[in-house]
Amino acid sequence: MPAPRLPEPAAQPQVPEALTFLEAYHAETGAPGLAERCQEVQRSGQLLLSTAELTHGARMAWRHSTRCVGRLPWASLQVRDLRHVSGASEVFAHLCAHLRAALNGGRIVPILSVFGPGVQVHNDQLIRYAGYPQPDGTVLGDPQNVALTRHLQRLGWAGGPGTPFDVLPLAIEAQGEVALFELPPDTVHEVPITHPDAPGLGALGLRWHALPVISNMTLEVAGQSFTCAPFNGWYLQTEIAARNLADEERYNALPAVAQALGLDTSQRRSLWLDRALVELNVAVLHSFDAAGVRMADHHSVTRQFQHFVQLEAQAGRTARGRWSWLIPPLSPATTPVWHQAYDDTELKPNFVPQVWRETHSGCPFQGP
Repeated sequence: MPAPRLPEPAAQPQVPEALTFLEAYHAETGAPGLAERCQEVQRSGQLLLSTAELTHGARMAWRHSTRCVGRLPWASLQVRDLRHVSGASEVFAHLCAHLRAALNGGRIVPILSVFGPGVQVHNDQLIRYAGYPQPDGTVLGDPQNVALTRHLQRLGWAGGPGTPFDVLPLAIEAQGEVALFELPPDTVHEVPITHPDAPGLGALGLRWHALPVISNMTLEVAGQSFTCAPFNGWYLQTEIAARNLADEERYNALPAVAQALGLDTSQRRSLWLDRALVELNVAVLHSFDAAGVRMADHHSVTRQFQHFVQLEAQAGRTARGRWSWLIPPLSPATTPVWHQAYDDTELKPNFVPQVWRETHSGCPFQGP
């Protein structure tokens, strides 16, 4: 494999950040040679991260992600050092390899792929469903992705078959040029949503893809910014069942779920929304389990987060977190994080959201 290229001048690290990172890296890994590495940085004013340093920096970035409740396995993150890759076709091939490797036959493993300067993915996640505005003001598909869908159409995408779950192509920008790529079928594993006791829910035709790969975050390590660093964990069932499918601004499936369950929807006081929400969560967990796809639930992951907090304390570190993101959107008061308070100070290395500007050639990123 070719040696990683030095960052472009605009991405050069500030010396203090590089030195701070090196001190943390050597302290945490026990790697020798700290003094020599620091002297190199002070002499040249820049740091060419080794693959080992980049890998640990990416793992630290996950550990520092205050909005993530699933940080317990941070040290197991696999990092693919692809800083030598800069062509759009090559980037796409490696992204497809990422999707296949991360799915791992359903036993999802966390992976991060880091590309070189001048590369960016316009999609906020590698797998997203299209949103098609209809004449009556409704949206076929995912309303959150209307702007992204329009952007891809302007770039030349002819559109999909016109279902609620059309997988969008990827727009990859490399060295100032943008190219569209359709994801091969074997890179997108989807799970039909069924219920163990309510066949009518399965008849709704709901589904979701198995693998969330975030692609609109910049990885910042040692003062260097990597604008193309897609990474994945595995889904928490509430992300799909209590947000993606349930939100009124997304698929708004709860009225249909309630009807499939035979609930009285004449007044909200009957708590039909709550009952439908719980059963949709039951259905998503049941479906992913039946499909053999790894998925967390909000009770287990919040208890794992408490263990993460304890391990961080044992390591002499404070686990930081943004409480409003750590609590689940379903029954938060039943989880241990509900009763806790956390320092939400952001540390580096970290992942930084990319902000779309009108002058940017990409599309407006859509959020979590």
